Amino acid sequence: MMGIEGPFWRTVAVFRAASLVYAAILLARAGGYANPAAGWLVIGIMALWTAATIFAYSVEGFRGRPLLAADMLVTLGCLLATPVVQGVHQEDSLPVTATWMGGVVLAWAVYGGRRLGALAAAVVALADLQTRGAGGVEFERLPVNGTVLLFLAGVLVGHVARLARKAEARMQEAVELEAAGRERERLARGIHDSVLQVLALVQRRGQEAGGEAAELGRLAGEQEAALRELVRLRPEPAPAGAVDLRTLLQGYGSGTVTVSVPATPLTLPAAAAGELSAAVGAALDNVVKHCGPHAPAWVFAESDGGAVTVTVRDEGPGIPEGRLEQAEAGGRLGVAQSIRGRVEDLGGTVTVVSAPGRGTEIEMSVPA
Repeated sequence: MMGIEGPFWRTVAVFRAASLVYAAILLARAGGYANPAAGWLVIGIMALWTAATIFAYSVEGFRGRPLLAADMLVTLGCLLATPVVQGVHQEDSLPVTATWMGGVVLAWAVYGGRRLGALAAAVVALADLQTRGAGGVEFERLPVNGTVLLFLAGVLVGHVARLARKAEARMQEAVELEAAGRERERLARGIHDSVLQVLALVQRRGQEAGGEAAELGRLAGEQEAALRELVRLRPEPAPAGAVDLRTLLQGYGSGTVTVSVPATPLTLPAAAAGELSAAVGAALDNVVKHCGPHAPAWVFAESDGGAVTVTVRDEGPGIPEGRLEQAEAGGRLGVAQSIRGRVEDLGGTVTVVSAPGRGTEIEMSVPA
């Protein structure tokens, strides 16, 4: 499918055909040319090449640098034949190709954007000025109007074509995201009506029965929480080389760990997101180690200006004042290395707020 480029290539085709007719009319009305037969031969070549390019540029598989190079060579050949056809240059007269030579500039601009359009305009303009100089016109008197128009056409058309391609890509992403959202909502309804209700029932009955059934109920509760977060989030595509931190943090959600993230993406470089997520995991491991496997914990994430902040909070016994410094001095580097070291390597900061009997809060902030 030609997509958004289709109208551009059809416009180039119409321009070539109309310019061919215009060049033929100019040649038929011209008088005093040195070799009019050669002129009609050039018009015939232009007609054949116009038909060939209209077909070739309409097929996506043919569009490419070989076709663009051939297009430029044929155009330059026809243009440089002008002195042979006209003989002594007649002031204010157009080359034998007339405006047809602008077709290759438009083609290069549509294919490669404003830079290729400007390059093609420069090549064709130099060839045009060369034919006029070869006809006996002094350099100072060479007309530059055509050169200016070629550059404007190449740059403007190339710029518009590039913007159109970007707009089409963004629209396609939006369509795919909307389709994924609708499918997620459909699955969410099915999961809510079946799987989530069963897991909630298993969790409740397990807690009521106690013993081994209580452990089964706890596992069911963890899976229920993970599924609820999975169907709640609507992921958005992250830029290349980046990761939405929300998806990593949601993996820590369970029956005992509540993860709260914003509705908008928390985009970080992939390496930074991985390290910050690992630091959160280390903080949660400390909760299990010091507070027990069934102790509740909370993970909060937010974006504030140029930083992403993740907070891990628990209701455990807290950390006595000076305990972290003693642990670090004694070689136990749990918080110092696995949490603070990771975050500081990313240019971030770690703040630990704790008091005996009041739980612990670890706040990790890294540049976005």
